[in-house]
Amino acid sequence: PRCGTALSSHEVAQGYKNVKETSAFVRFQVKGEENTYLLAWTTTPWTLPSNTALCVNANETYAKFDFEGRTVIMGDALIEKVLGEGVEVTNKTTFPGSDLKGLRYEPLFDFQRGAIEGAENAENAWTVVCDDYVTMSDGTGVVHQAPAFGEDDARVGRENHIPFLQLVDAKGEMTDVTDWPGVFVKKADPMILEDLEKAG
Repeated sequence: PRCGTALSSHEVAQGYKNVKETSAFVRFQVKGEENTYLLAWTTTPWTLPSNTALCVNANETYAKFDFEGRTVIMGDALIEKVLGEGVEVTNKTTFPGSDLKGLRYEPLFDFQRGAIEGAENAENAWTVVCDDYVTMSDGTGVVHQAPAFGEDDARVGRENHIPFLQLVDAKGEMTDVTDWPGVFVKKADPMILEDLEKAG
């Protein structure tokens, strides 16, 4: 972003270094189902304002259950890893990820609704899609998709006609549409998480 331009993979590799990232578990409310949430995981909170889909693996087993006063949907194999060893959940049902395909959910931020207007395939925003790249090794088995960022996100977005929402400018700063205009993406991470925390 400092250069304000795209770089080749060779240029990127010259300055490559491992860094620690803050990961987040985020609840996306299922549309039309009160107090029911898809639990997704991300290591890039700054991409959440540009979220337009969630992705699951059609061939893996998912669970819907009650936990701490909410109904949660996530990968069955990851429940203890995410919620704690020996965790007790109630009213659990299991099903293949393919059953979640097409499920609609509410956007995380109000400004996303206005930002998506007029975009190609806008009617497909905030839908669950399926792809084999989602695994049960990390996270929740539900992956947040921002087609503007990330190779898999872009491919899955194109294949499923998911709209493209880009709320970061060429300088790596959040756009005026968001609640953090002009804030560099990494500085926006804690602000975005704090706002989500406040909203529950």
